[in-house]
Amino acid sequence: MAKLTVFFKYKAIDSYLFENGIVHIGRDETNNVTIDSLAVAPAHAAIIIRDGSCTIKQLNDNFPLIINGLKVKECELHDNDTITIGKHDVVYNTTESVAQTESFENPIVFGKQSFDHDLDSEMHLPPASLQVMNGHNIGKILLLKKAMTRLGSNGNGVVVIAKRKDGYFVSALENIGTMAVNNTPIENNYIKLNQNDVLTINNVSLQFFLN
Repeated sequence: MAKLTVFFKYKAIDSYLFENGIVHIGRDETNNVTIDSLAVAPAHAAIIIRDGSCTIKQLNDNFPLIINGLKVKECELHDNDTITIGKHDVVYNTTESVAQTESFENPIVFGKQSFDHDLDSEMHLPPASLQVMNGHNIGKILLLKKAMTRLGSNGNGVVVIAKRKDGYFVSALENIGTMAVNNTPIENNYIKLNQNDVLTINNVSLQFFLN
């Protein structure tokens, strides 16, 4: 199943799930994914989903189709590819979103704190991100740029994601409520994050992916 999340100025505005078939994207309301912008062609692109593969095609030569920063006429899509159409971005992935939980009074507070120094220049890890899958901040993308990134809010649970030479590892600073990776409690452990792992912090689900 393909998931398409539409972003405008880094804010998620729509999300769609599709099975096998052809998905049309454009400004016209007859499209499966409608983007109301003059920078988008009435029929801008088509995505063909078939037997586990996904291909996107440009439908109008006057309106460019950009995948991960490169102009294309046609290409195969892969998990977490970014499709730029006009001033909008559409993030494609193959995993279903985590079921939304009920609203809660104290949503997760995102705060990044750098410890020691930025190790980007010393490590050769691919950059990584987290995408919020439910709650008030659904669709938000958090880039893991620093040596250590702090997530959560005091009194509701806090974790730290550490960037090491052999990967990204999460540990709990304040183990309150639900703190887990793929439903496995973090407790006092350091857990290595792998592609598409789901980190849960006090009922907020975040999907980890390598860019």
